[in-house]
Parts: sequence; C-alpha cells; structure tokens
Amino acid sequence: MKRVTGIGGVFFSAKNPGALQSWYKTHLGIDVQVWGGASFPWTNEEGTPVSGSTAWMIGDGSNFEPSKAPFMINYRVADLSSLLELLRQEDCQVLDEVSESEYGKFGWVIDPEGNKVELWEPPPGH
Repeated sequence: MKRVTGIGGVFFSAKNPGALQSWYKTHLGIDVQVWGGASFPWTNEEGTPVSGSTAWMIGDGSNFEPSKAPFMINYRVADLSSLLELLRQEDCQVLDEVSESEYGKFGWVIDPEGNKVELWEPPPGH
C-alpha cells in the first residue's frame, strides 16, 4: 500500500493573514483565492501539464536562518535573477546570497512576518 505520494499543500499561520496573503500575491505573483490559498498545477509556459516533483525534507532548520519559523517553502520560478531584482525594487528583504548548482539556482526573500522564502529556478530542461 502506498502511503505518502507527494505534497498536497503547505500550511502555516500568520499574525495578519490578510496582509500576508496580499504580500505573497503582490510580490510573488501567487494567485491567492478567497479561501486564503492557491493551487499549483505543474505545467510548462504554455499551460501543458508536465511531470515534476516536489521536495520534502526534515533537517535541523539551520538553512531557514535568519527566519525563526519551523518551516521554509520553496517556490519554483522561471527567472530567478529578474525576480530578485524586482523584489529589491519593491523594497522586499532579499538576501544577498544566490546559490547555483546542478539542481538549479536558489535565492531567498524574507516575508513581512520574518519567514524565509526560497525561490528556485530549475536547470534548463527541467
């Protein structure tokens, strides 16, 4: 019997849910719905379904710093450097570090409640 087959959602609490929903909608382009969340089907730029996977990990949390939250969410993005520049122009707290490896490019922004958000540009062809 299969048990866990993927990530069905990521949920976290906020001091001001409406304001935090608005921040994610404005600055990260997440289509937050009236129920407070969004659905992310895996598609290519034309909207055609594609295969992909979502990572799930348990660790010591050191990679969440400077956030004190017990979680971090990784969002897939199309153009990391352009998005990070746009977030800086919007006065968001973008961390200076950018990491690049065979897994793609990674950058980080801190949301208004101090949560570290990971932005991931997959390698070409993924």
